[in-house]
Amino acid sequence: MWRLARPLWRGARGGGGGVARRPLTVAAVSAAPGGSPGGWYEWLAQSPPVHWAEDGLLALQAAAGLPWWAAIVCGGALLRTAVTLPLAAHQSRLLAKLENLQPEIKQLAERLRYEVSVRGKQLGWSEKVARFHFKKNLRRIITELYVRDNCHPFKATLLMWVQIPMWVCVSLALRNCSVGAVDSEVQEQFSAGGVLWFPDLTAPDSTWILPVALGLVNLLIVEIFSSQKLEVSRFQKLATNFFRVLSVVMIPVAATVPSSMALYWLSSSCVGLSHNLLLRSPTFRRLCCIPRTKSESDTPYRDIVAALSA
Repeated sequence: MWRLARPLWRGARGGGGGVARRPLTVAAVSAAPGGSPGGWYEWLAQSPPVHWAEDGLLALQAAAGLPWWAAIVCGGALLRTAVTLPLAAHQSRLLAKLENLQPEIKQLAERLRYEVSVRGKQLGWSEKVARFHFKKNLRRIITELYVRDNCHPFKATLLMWVQIPMWVCVSLALRNCSVGAVDSEVQEQFSAGGVLWFPDLTAPDSTWILPVALGLVNLLIVEIFSSQKLEVSRFQKLATNFFRVLSVVMIPVAATVPSSMALYWLSSSCVGLSHNLLLRSPTFRRLCCIPRTKSESDTPYRDIVAALSA
């Protein structure tokens, strides 16, 4: 058990601890012609990361010898499994540590409140001053706990900082392949590289099957994620509703882009859904060294079905 060698309360210290911020470069801004939305979009579509994604797609299709629709599906699954699944497991490990810290934080907060109360009576503090010192020292204590257990909440955002840029780059790479920005021969291959009701990957899905399926899968992911929250804060409710709306908005967006992009979005979401379910398994969580938490269920899939049917 972790013990403090000194009182939890600590008085104010002098000296600033500010960190100097370096100014952002404007080279990227000036590179966009006229600063218009179209200019920004075209600049991003021709950026090096997008070209790397194009080369990766072309190499995967050439090496596997698959039709383009299958190469897109396999490429999305490969990226989600090789890149985002380990990061999602890391995120779950951090969140589990944070959850297990809450009882200790609550206990230390009660002890700190008592110490600040005693100190405040000795020095004649007002309630406002006492509250200030309590919050200041509580933040310090919580930070020390984060450092001790190596579970700062910001580290849990690493998945987002990797997944979103990767998704954007691959989407733009597929857009470039579909409109002939890469090579006219590649565009011809895309025009005949589809299957079933979307034989032309360069055209939008006129049946809306891919867009609607994308929206439903994304909504299912949101509902499954929200079902594991026992105590939901106001911010979490707002975030859940935001992603619900975003899932619906993506339906008409996916209906206006080439089928290659809609297919990638759908396959990526399906793999993400399977990973989300896999990370709910107690056995898989132990394999990933995710600590057991109070909110973890021994029957997660039965709980998901019950939550969705309620």
